[in-house]
Amino acid sequence: MDILANLALGFSIALSPYTLMLAVIGCFLGTIIGALPGLGPSNGVAILIPLTFALGLDATSALVLMTAVYYGAMYGGRISSILLNIPGDEPALMTTLDGYPMAKAGRAGDALVLSGVASFVGAFLATLGLIFLAPLLARVAFLFGPAEYFALYLLAFCTLGGMASNNQAKAAIASCIGLAIAMIGVDESSGLPRLTGGNLHLYDGVDFLVAIVGLFAITEVFFFIESHGKHSSLGVKLDKVSIPWKDIIACRWVMLRCSAVGFIAGVLPGAGASLGSFMAYMSEKSIAGEKGGFGTGVAKGIAAPEAGNNAAAGGALVPMLTLGVPGSGTTAVLLALLMTLNITPGPTLFTENPEVVWGLIASLLIANFVLLVMNVPMVKIFVRVLQVPPWVLMPGVTMISFVGIYSLSGSYFDLLLMVGFGVLGYIMRKLDIPTVPVILGILLGGHMETALRRAMLLSDGDWTYLFSSPISIGLWVAAVSGFVAPMFLRNILKKPQRVTD
Repeated sequence: MDILANLALGFSIALSPYTLMLAVIGCFLGTIIGALPGLGPSNGVAILIPLTFALGLDATSALVLMTAVYYGAMYGGRISSILLNIPGDEPALMTTLDGYPMAKAGRAGDALVLSGVASFVGAFLATLGLIFLAPLLARVAFLFGPAEYFALYLLAFCTLGGMASNNQAKAAIASCIGLAIAMIGVDESSGLPRLTGGNLHLYDGVDFLVAIVGLFAITEVFFFIESHGKHSSLGVKLDKVSIPWKDIIACRWVMLRCSAVGFIAGVLPGAGASLGSFMAYMSEKSIAGEKGGFGTGVAKGIAAPEAGNNAAAGGALVPMLTLGVPGSGTTAVLLALLMTLNITPGPTLFTENPEVVWGLIASLLIANFVLLVMNVPMVKIFVRVLQVPPWVLMPGVTMISFVGIYSLSGSYFDLLLMVGFGVLGYIMRKLDIPTVPVILGILLGGHMETALRRAMLLSDGDWTYLFSSPISIGLWVAAVSGFVAPMFLRNILKKPQRVTD
């Protein structure tokens, strides 16, 4: 009954015309921000935070606007992933694997509608989870120490071979490249520079946004120039846009399962939507097996990561609101916003400022429906990007990439580094080495190193501490199984069958 009373309080705030207007504006701005390659939700929210102070918004209104931008950006990230094979942000990385092949097969509209529905299911269920399961899942997150996090990240890397390539050796090489890039910069413990070559610009490390835009946007431009020429089209044609009811119904259980996986990943502080998207995709690929066709443009390969990353976005709000610990980079920005407004997130937030929490939750429920209504009818507008002449589109993609990166860092060196990553991505794709593990290595490498160092400090250098809990042991077993099992499965599936008369 308390939950119903609190929701009534929340909806009394969320349904006021002013708050509702802020939610709609935030959804629209967030979708645009998410669709722009390289920006993503964390940077989008950070860029728009000054707007909340300029408008003089109170804590509830500011949080409603920024979380609507957050959810909208998670929706929007799929657009450029599907249409251009360029993820709008890192959680949308997995959507490129099946979204772009489906678009090239002439089903861009279906892919966008399906991804929009999957995003809605993931975000809506995550918001319900925020209402009913926040205290319980916050206690579960407390069980994860540095040893468990290290094992969790190891699990992610051990399953990269099955995700990104049929050749696990090449996937392992790509992972090592990503981890090596993640090590660039000044060591936080010793203060000594690592792998910088004496270049001061590298002392802060390599920004993963620079790597993502370079490996995807710039590489795609290089391949377009090589394979098409200035008078060619992108090769993606669209006959009509309709709601793919058959695909939506076929993916209903996929959306539910991946929403659960993504939500749990989001609740774990620091894991975020990237890991939620990755784990959701991998779990469904393992269920479907080799015959599932993942990576060739199947509907489940789109529904899985989209439900997973949007559910993780909602899950990341749980530790921020209940513990005051950000569950992702974007919630870290939101946490800073709340503290600036003299609101302290934590267990007492629900009792001392219930209007903030429940007004936010009710606004998120409304924002999910707004985003669904906004994204499905507007899919034709998004698909029209494909009809832009290539000699206009590709320079436009390049310009957005350069302007977006320069506006964030203000460094010409990052622009050169972005082009360097574009060349690296071009070479790797020529050698059939997947680029996804490189990105994930850059994203997770620093967290993995930090978890390992904390584990060694807590145990005074005793490496057996990494296997000291049932959770860590289970993750280690899953990691080894995830790396070894695909080798045997491929041999079994490729083994010729005896033909009998």
